[in-house]
Amino acid sequence: MSWYLLILAGLFEIAWTVGLEYSEGFSKPVPTLATGVAIVVSMVLLARAVEDLPVGTAYAVWTGIGAVGTASLGVVLFDEPATLVRAGCIGLIVAGIVGLHLASGGH
Repeated sequence: MSWYLLILAGLFEIAWTVGLEYSEGFSKPVPTLATGVAIVVSMVLLARAVEDLPVGTAYAVWTGIGAVGTASLGVVLFDEPATLVRAGCIGLIVAGIVGLHLASGGH
C-alpha cells in the first residue's frame, strides 16, 4: 500500500509543479489555490508512505516521479524541447525509480 501512496504522492507532485507555471508567480488565484492543495496532498501522501518505506528511497522515488512527469508535461504543455538527450535522461531517471523499487523488494 505504501508504494501506491508514494506513486500517488508523485503524481500530485507533478500537479503542483505544473501548477506553478499556470499560477504565473502565484498571481492567478485559482491555479495558485490548486497548486497549494496539490502540494499539501503530495506531502501528506509522502508522509504516509514513509511510515513503511525508507525515507531515502521514498524521497528519491517521489522526486523522480515528479521530475519525469514534469519534464514530460513540459514538452507537451509548454513547448519545451523534445530532444533525444532529454528523453534519454528521463529514461535514466525512470530506470533509477524502478531500480529503487526492485532493491527494496517491491514492498
